[in-house]
Amino acid sequence: MRQKLLALFQESHGRLPEVIARAPGRIEFIGNHTDYNGGTVLGASIDRGVWVALAARPDGRRNFVSDLTGRLVTLAADTPVRQEGAAAWVNYPLGVLAALPAFGLPVPEGFDFAVVSNLPPGAGLSSSAALELASALAFLAATGRRDVPPATLAQIGRQAENNFVGVPCGILDQGVSAFGRKNHLVYIDCRGPRFEAVPLPPDAHFWIFNTHTQHALVDGLYTARHRECLAAAAALGVALLADVTPARLAAELASLPSIEGRRAQHVVGEIARVDQTVAALRRGDLAEAGRLLTASHRSSQTLFENSTPALDLLVDALTGRPEVFGARLTGGGFGGAVMALTSPRFDAAAASAVAAAYAEKFGTAPEVLHLRTGDGAAVL
Repeated sequence: MRQKLLALFQESHGRLPEVIARAPGRIEFIGNHTDYNGGTVLGASIDRGVWVALAARPDGRRNFVSDLTGRLVTLAADTPVRQEGAAAWVNYPLGVLAALPAFGLPVPEGFDFAVVSNLPPGAGLSSSAALELASALAFLAATGRRDVPPATLAQIGRQAENNFVGVPCGILDQGVSAFGRKNHLVYIDCRGPRFEAVPLPPDAHFWIFNTHTQHALVDGLYTARHRECLAAAAALGVALLADVTPARLAAELASLPSIEGRRAQHVVGEIARVDQTVAALRRGDLAEAGRLLTASHRSSQTLFENSTPALDLLVDALTGRPEVFGARLTGGGFGGAVMALTSPRFDAAAASAVAAAYAEKFGTAPEVLHLRTGDGAAVL
């Protein structure tokens, strides 16, 4: 990917970059929509990600190019303005530029910028957070700031996504990308936020089945779920659903409107499942971890209603195989991908059988990825 990035930068900007930064994508292992509800979540940084190259310009112009479009986007070095259409991807680095002053950090003026990625779009692997963190590291390195801690990087990325892009996400995606560590998962208590590495048993394998179905997070269902969760918390007299215990919710569930009640049941139950999963992984019990993953999906399917028939079919097909510990949708839902936690005995032939069952129902086969854990965001 480095050579691809250098070639794109040279072709687009006529010179070599001064800074290269990389940030990984992430798997949402368990903790679906718990982060912005103040709960706990468990994620894995992966061995695929986003690479950003940057070089300063003296004329105040900001030139952006991506391997996905190949088209140059040129903007003035003034207050960032949201872009539309084919240039909308630039909103992620622009959001970072807009966020930096709130953290007392310098903003580069003119620059040439290029990005390449081997994260498939729409797969729930958070290419957006990876782009935000890689951009932040490149901007900071260009202004002589290589000392910013991972927790601050994560907060910069989240603010960019919340305030500029317009997605009311929590800290999961940016936190896992910032704190990732090979052969570990990242546990986040989102109220701090507090980050902790959880060792991953060596027999654990991740498979992603990407349906390539689209989910419109900014203007669609993600925002609606966020609003419904806040309404449920308000009805229960708390700031966030993380403040509600399972026992209290059970006692007061009948007083909630139907939709808010289902959303609260999912979030409160999911927070409990996260902590149970951490305990299972610490004792090496992948079977129990897998059971909790599948329970998470069923909760998403019936209570949070952010699954789809395509995702449900994949989970059903995967959990019917003895080599699969468990499976669930990963990411925001409403399309995207399913993650399976498997033993080493689950191989390409097994994955192809699952993909064939999906294709028979939906006409096209999902993209299949066998992923490993990887280290977090860094300047290279």
